[in-house]
Amino acid sequence: MGMGKLKVGGAWSGVLEVELDEWSVSMLRVEVVKRSGFENIKLICCGRVLKDGDGSEKLSDLGIKNNGKVLVTKVSVDDGNGKSQKDEFLEEEERSNRLNRIKAAATSLSKRHADGSLPVEDFNLELENQSGEKVQMGSETDQQAIMMGLMLHTNAKRLIKLQKYTDALEVLIMGEEAFSLCDPKLLEMVDNVPILQIDMVWCYFMLRDISWLSVAGMRLVKAREGLERAYGKEASRLRLLQGGRYPELALHVRLELLEGVVAYHTGQLDKSRQAFTSAQEKYFKLQVPDETLSALMSMGYNEREAKRALRMNHQDIERAVEFLVEDRERKLQKREEDIQRQRDIMEQKRYGTTPLKKAVDLQKLKQLVSIGYEKDLAAEALRRNENDTERALDDLTNPETNAAIQVDIESRKKKRLRQKADAAIEELTAMGFPRAAVVQVVRLFGNRDAALSYLLSVPNETLLNSTDGSIPSASVPSDNSLQNASGQGDTSLDTSAQNAGQARDVEMEDELTRELQKEDAFSDYDIEITKEGEAINEYLAMLTSGETSTGASS
Repeated sequence: MGMGKLKVGGAWSGVLEVELDEWSVSMLRVEVVKRSGFENIKLICCGRVLKDGDGSEKLSDLGIKNNGKVLVTKVSVDDGNGKSQKDEFLEEEERSNRLNRIKAAATSLSKRHADGSLPVEDFNLELENQSGEKVQMGSETDQQAIMMGLMLHTNAKRLIKLQKYTDALEVLIMGEEAFSLCDPKLLEMVDNVPILQIDMVWCYFMLRDISWLSVAGMRLVKAREGLERAYGKEASRLRLLQGGRYPELALHVRLELLEGVVAYHTGQLDKSRQAFTSAQEKYFKLQVPDETLSALMSMGYNEREAKRALRMNHQDIERAVEFLVEDRERKLQKREEDIQRQRDIMEQKRYGTTPLKKAVDLQKLKQLVSIGYEKDLAAEALRRNENDTERALDDLTNPETNAAIQVDIESRKKKRLRQKADAAIEELTAMGFPRAAVVQVVRLFGNRDAALSYLLSVPNETLLNSTDGSIPSASVPSDNSLQNASGQGDTSLDTSAQNAGQARDVEMEDELTRELQKEDAFSDYDIEITKEGEAINEYLAMLTSGETSTGASS
C-alpha cells in the first residue's frame, strides 16, 4: 500500500504522512505525541480505540487506509492502569453489588408507592406532568414501571454529572428495561424515554466507545421520533404548554451533536456538517451575556437559576424574571403539598392497612365523614373492606356490624393505652425512679411528661417510702394526654410491626429518593453544554481539515 495520508483531528489537528504497511499504532502514537506535545493521548479510528499491542500489527492490518481519519483525545495520567488483577476484580465486584442494590431499591420503592401500599417513609412518590400536576398513568403495573424507570434515569443522570459514564450506562440500561414494561401508548405521551436514549448515546460518546456506533444511530433516530411525538411537530405542543418558552434547546444541542458524530464516523460528511452547524447555532443562542446575567443577579437571583431562566427564554430578561417568579411559586406550592402529604401519610399510618396491605383511602374516608360518620369508625370500615365504599357503608348501616366495629376500636384503644403506659413506666424506671412509685404516678397522670415532671418535684426518699400504693397529693391534669394520643385514630394494626420483616436497603433508597425529589419539570432540559460546545468545535475543525487536505491533494 506504501505511503499514505492520515487526517488527524480532535485535541490536535493535522495531516500525517505514514507508511501504512510499516507503521504500528505505537509508532503513530509517538508521532502524534511529538507533533501535539501531549504525553497521554487516546487514538480512535474506524470505530474503535487503537491499542499499541505488540507492534506486529500494522496500520493497514487494522483497516486504516489512505486519507483515513484519526481522532485524538487527551487522557489524564490516572487513566493508566497500574492496578493489580485482584484490585480490579474487587472493584468490579463492588461496582456490580452497587448496581444490584440500585435496581433492588428502585424496584422496592416503585412497588410501595405505586400499588396503594402504605409508605414506610413519610412521603409518597407521585407522577407529575410537565406542568408539575399530579397524574395517574395507566394501570398499577404501568405506574410501577414508570416510577422505576424515572428513579433509575435520575440516578444515572447523577452518575453522568460525576463523570461515571460506565456505571451511568448500566443504570440507564436498567431504566430502559423498566420503561419497556409500561404500555407503549402511554410512553408516547411523555419525553422520558427519548431523553434516556440521548443520555445513553452521550455515555457512548464520553467513553469514546464508537463500537456502539450502529446502536447509537438507531437510538438517536428513536429519540428524535419520540421527542416529536411528545412535543408535537416543531415542538408546537411543548411551546404551547410552556407559554412560548424554549426549555428544550440545550437537549437538542446534545442530540444534534451526537447525530453529527454518528454521521461523521459513518462517512456521511454532508449530513454531519449540517448537524454540527445546527447544534452550534443553538449553542450560541444559549450563551448568556455577562451584562444580562449581572442584571438578573442584581435582583437577588443566584448565578445558576439566572442562567437557567435566561437560556430557557432566549435571553429575554423580562420573560426570565417571570419564569423565576413562577418557579419560586411552584416550589413553594410543592413544599406545601409535600407537608400536607406527610400529614396524610401519618394519618393513614394511624389507621393501619387493609388485609391486602393497602393504606386507607383518605378521599373515600372524607366522603363517609361528610355524610355524618365518625372518622375512626369510617376508617375502620374502609380498612376492613379494602377501601370498598359500598361494603363499608353496608357495615356502617348494619347495627350489629357497626357495634362490633366500635367495640373493636375501643379494645384497641385500651391496648394501645396499656402499651404506652408500660413504655413510659419502663423509661422512667430506667432513669432511676422506684418502680412502685412510677407505676402509681403514670396511672395517676396518664402522661409520660407530666409523670416525669411530678417525679422530679418530689424528694427521692418520699418516693421510696410510698410503697403502700399511696403517693403525695398532686394536681392531676384535666386532660389525659397519654390516652388522647393513643386513642386518636388507633383503629388498626401497628404498621411498624407490619414492616419489621421487610428487608430494606434504606441507604440506597434514600439516595434514589433524595435525587428524585430534587427534580422538577425542567430538570431534563437543564444541561450544562460546555463539553458539547468543545466537541462541536473539534468535529467542525476535523471536517474543515479534511476538506482542506482533499483540496490540496487534488
